[in-house]
Order: sequence, then structure tokens, then C-alpha cells
Amino acid sequence: MPIKIPNELPAVKTLNQENIFVITETRAITQDIRPLKILLLNLMPTKIATETQLSRLLGNTPLQVELELIHTKSHESRNTPRSHLLSFYKTFDDVKDNNYDGMIITGAPVELMPFEEVEYWQELCEIMEWSKNHVHSTFHICWGAQAGLYYHYGIQKRLLPHKISGIYPHQVDHTGSILFRGFDDVFLVPHSRNTTIDRADIEREPALKLLASSPVAGVYALSTRNGKQIFITGHSEYDADTLKLEYQRDLAAGLNPKVPENYFPGDDPAQTPRMTWRAHAHLLYANWLNYFVYQSTPYDLKDLTK
Repeated sequence: MPIKIPNELPAVKTLNQENIFVITETRAITQDIRPLKILLLNLMPTKIATETQLSRLLGNTPLQVELELIHTKSHESRNTPRSHLLSFYKTFDDVKDNNYDGMIITGAPVELMPFEEVEYWQELCEIMEWSKNHVHSTFHICWGAQAGLYYHYGIQKRLLPHKISGIYPHQVDHTGSILFRGFDDVFLVPHSRNTTIDRADIEREPALKLLASSPVAGVYALSTRNGKQIFITGHSEYDADTLKLEYQRDLAAGLNPKVPENYFPGDDPAQTPRMTWRAHAHLLYANWLNYFVYQSTPYDLKDLTK
């Protein structure tokens, strides 16, 4: 089944070229079906790239997904055309009376700042509080995961000695985790961050369970006992060239970055990066949509607030 996205969203052309089944708003109104309503809070500066990456993963399942996009009103995006935001994005005020089967909160390039100093922190806190009663399952990514853990459980992020950037092997820690059903014993995930979550902090919180981790990249996936809140510290949604573009950006900024690990053939930035995480990325999002959203969400979303 397809993902339903706005008619003129740039992602439509990209996903059609990749044979990802997309259904536009015009076609969707002719179908008598209740799609899964997914809200995407896009905090990334490169919003078009991020919305395309996540649409690709959400659209490659047997379920019909209706994607709605929001951005923060308390922060003016400098990297996304205002015309794009006006055409395809809403703000929290526009959707706060609605209910959703699922929500995704993306990462953001603000991890070196204390949470309370982030320009839109209060707005984000309001959205995360609202999600408790208006969203069946919320999927937090990278800084979004750190923000969610801090807001909901007071778990603080920790500064790393140096930036983690590259593709790292992971394993499932929680035997029987349905979020990782069908995963290999070892699977690869991209990471790109300067901070981390301390495993001991997670293990001290009884409401959380650690699902997967990496010997190098540390804690990767955790959730609440009922899966209403899921936290992912990596970037399974990344394109093949995303880390390359970040590396080139940091070079141009004079930051003297390390070459992303396990990414370029022979660790040579002149070589074309290899995509080694695609299959598990699709499976991760398919499992979330199936087991944590579709299988347990109420048919009438009004029941979420009862």
C-alpha cells in the first residue's frame, strides 16, 4: 500500500523514480479506507531531504500511511524555502486538536546546547506533553530521542570525547523485541553526533527497556514498556551520501573532521560511499508501523483522549 503525501511535495518525484508507491491527496480521496495518520515534526534544517528520507521508509510497507508535516513556529528555518514551509507544513497550533496513530520527532543540529537554551524548547515540550494523550506511538530520532528522554524521564545527554560519525555494527539486547523482529544478529546503522546517552541511566529507569546497542556507538534503541514512546539514537533514514555531505560541510567550515568510519571504501573520501544499512532501515520502520501503530491503535482516534 502507498504513502499519502501532498500532491506537489518534492518527495513525490524522488520516490516515484525509486518505485516507492506514492498516492497523492487527489487519488486518496477516492479510496474507502482508514489510513494510518502519522505526524512528522521535522526539526532538521534540511527539511526536504529529511521528509523524503522518512517518506521512503514509511511508504515501503503494506499499510496506507497519511503523512502530515509540522515545523516549529518559534524558530525560523534558514535552510528551507519559506514557500515550501507555507505550502506543505503546518504548526502545532494547526494540529493540536487532532489525534494521530503515530508521530516522528526528528533530530536537530543543536546537541551541543543545553536543552533549555534551544530556541524552540518550550514549544517542543508542549508538543511532547500533548503526544501523551493525542498520539498512539511516538518515534524519536537522534537529538529528538535525547530531548524526549530528558523531558519525559530527566535523563541527560553526555558529551563524547569526539564526534561519532560513520556506520557501526549493532546487536539486539532485548531478546524477543518485536521492533527488531526479523533483524540479523548484527546490523549496521549510521550515526552522526557529539553526545550520547549513558546506558546506566537507562537501566536505572524502570519505565524504559534497552532494545539494541553498539559496542562503539553505545545505546541505540529503547522504549517504554508499552511502546508508546520509542527512542532511536542513530539515523537509519540517512541516504547513501548524507554522511559524505556532512563531512564535506564540516571540512568547508574548517572543523577538521575525522573521515566517517566504515563508510567510504578503503576509508578514502574520494570513493563513492556504500549503502550497507538500507534493508534494516526499511524493516525498522515497517515493524514500528505494524506492531506499535497498526496492530494496537484504536480505529476511532477519538478514543485516544478518552
